Formats: sequence, C-alpha cells, structure tokens
Amino acid sequence: MSECVCIPMCMNKAFLGVKMKFKTEEKIILKAEDLDGYLTKKDMDDLDLLRSMYDSTMKHFEPLNEPEVIKNFDAMGKELQRIVSENPNLVVYPFVSDSGNQAEASRLISKLRNINTGHEEFVYYSQRAYEMLFKLAYTQPTESKKGHIVVKTPVSNPCQNYAVHKIPDIDDKIENSVMCVMLRGALLPSIIMSKEIEEYSSKKYVTPFALFKINRDDTKHENDMEYVLDLKKSFFDIHELDGKDWIFADPMNATGGSLVTVVKYLQAQNIKPRSIKFFNVISALKGSLRVIRALPNCTCYTLWLDPVLNAKAYIMPGLGDAGDRLNGCDKKESPRNIIRLIADYGASISMLYHNQLMKIEQTVLD
Repeated sequence: MSECVCIPMCMNKAFLGVKMKFKTEEKIILKAEDLDGYLTKKDMDDLDLLRSMYDSTMKHFEPLNEPEVIKNFDAMGKELQRIVSENPNLVVYPFVSDSGNQAEASRLISKLRNINTGHEEFVYYSQRAYEMLFKLAYTQPTESKKGHIVVKTPVSNPCQNYAVHKIPDIDDKIENSVMCVMLRGALLPSIIMSKEIEEYSSKKYVTPFALFKINRDDTKHENDMEYVLDLKKSFFDIHELDGKDWIFADPMNATGGSLVTVVKYLQAQNIKPRSIKFFNVISALKGSLRVIRALPNCTCYTLWLDPVLNAKAYIMPGLGDAGDRLNGCDKKESPRNIIRLIADYGASISMLYHNQLMKIEQTVLD
C-alpha cells in the first residue's frame, strides 16, 4: 500500500539544514531564499556574468540582428562550457559528445523550441531526447561488459530461427532504480525513461514509480518563489525508496526547487538513496547549480543548458511551458487527475508503455 508519511512540526529545525515551512502536516513548502543559500560566491558571479551577456544579446532580438545574436550565443556557450567543466556533477550532452551527436542534439532542441512545433511532434522529439539522455548516462562507449539478447524471429522454415545481438550489460546500474515523478509535466518523460530501462535490462526490469504532487506558486517571482509538496495527493511507498537509485526526469529544470523539496523531504524521513540522477531536456544554469550544491550525491544530465531565468522563473530562451506542450492545457475549473491525464495520451502511448502504466496504476490504486 502506498504510504505518505508527514513530517511532524517538531522536526522542522532538523530538516537537513533547509528551512522548510509547514502550512499543514500534509503540505511542505520550500522558499527560493533557502535554495539560494546553497550557491557559492563564484556561482553568483558566474550567474551575473551570464545575465549580463544575455541582456546584451536581447538588444539584438527586435529587430533581429542574426550575426550579433549568433556571435553572442557563441560567447555564452563558451562560458557555459567553462562552468560545466568545473562541476563534474553537471553533464551537458553537447559538451561531452562528438560533433555528430552535438549536431543531433542541436537540431532536436531547435525543433522543441520552435513555436510552430505542434503537440504530436513535441511528444516525438521528447521521446528522442530521453533516449539520448539515457544513453549518455548509462551506455557510454567505454563500457566493457557485454550482454546478449536472443530473439525469436517470425521465420520458421526449415526450423524456428533465432538471432543474437550484443548489448551493453548495465543491469547493475539500472535494476535498482525507482522513477520519482514530479507531476505533471514530468509524467511522460518518466514513463519514457522507465521504458528505456526495461529495454536495456536483461530481466526486463520495470521500475517502481513514486508520484509526488509538487508545484511552484506561479503568482510569485523568481526571487520569492515557493515550492509546495502536497503529500495528500502524492502516491508512493516510502520504504520502496530506501537504498535505491532515484531517477527524476523533468523536461525543464528552471530553478531546481521541486527536486530539492522532494529529496530533502525523503531524507528527513531517514530514507536515503544509493544515487540520484536528474534528467532534463533543457536546464537553466541557476537551477542546475542549485541542485548539485544542495544534493552532492546527485548528477544532472541535460541535453541543453540555457543561461538565465526571467523574473517569473521561466528559462530563457527556453521553449515555453513543456508540461502544457506535452499534456495540453487544463481548464482551471476542472484540472485533470493522473488517470485522465494518462487517458489523454491516447492509445499509441498506452500500448507502447503498457508495463509502465500498469505500475503507475498499482501505485495509485493499491
């Protein structure tokens, strides 16, 4: 049975150095100023530098001056690469890939950013993005261990035929994993990552799911943002998380606040991960630095790194609201629960990720 454990008020001071606020025992709130306390002076200097560079670039947006914009983005890219090289827990796809894979990532991100990319295409390119991120984290060319897949083919004349294919043996890396889902925009990316794990596992391991209802208060600004974890609307077996490899997959990491809130809550329950991996299609530099400072045992993998946030804590240049582009927009008077959200994905998603959806069903209903 799923178990939601609430932190007693008396534990507030011992909450791993984070000043969590409690409106009720069922809601936990982390504030932006607590997140910024993790950043070093050098982090702040680097963020100020990127802010200045991006502000200068925006002067060439209207009217668009392509040569100046290209020159400025190249300069920002070099600074981002320098910062990433100084932080081994931050892994950015183009900075560790050969030129061919860099070009693939760049083209894919350009499609996701494009204002004219519709829902179906957005889902398709998101699937491709998470396949690339999975390979980045788990199947590097240096892998020495090899496994085999023996496949039964449709050919039965003159006898039943089989084929053998070599694959990386990464069972020890993936078969201790739990997908930690920060609803809503993170739901489909988490399902995709779980499917990748199943496909690469020799035992066809299907990850358990832990579903956390967390959102940020969008009436606030980046400097006074609040992150609200609603335990009453979360579904997870807390004991199933202890000693596991926690995987978070969210298309965007703007501030890092949601991830830090969930992890710090679990750690305060004396639930410890073996490792934490955070997978993003696009991440803001500030959000990435906050995460790796607040959670030293966490590695962030991102397909693309953007330089700054705006006053509302949205990534710039960003790609808009990834959750809405994946899931469609909700009506304020009737927001969808997880069952309706999955139903709206349609038959193609339901059939492709059947085993993952069955695990989610068990998590919610059992």
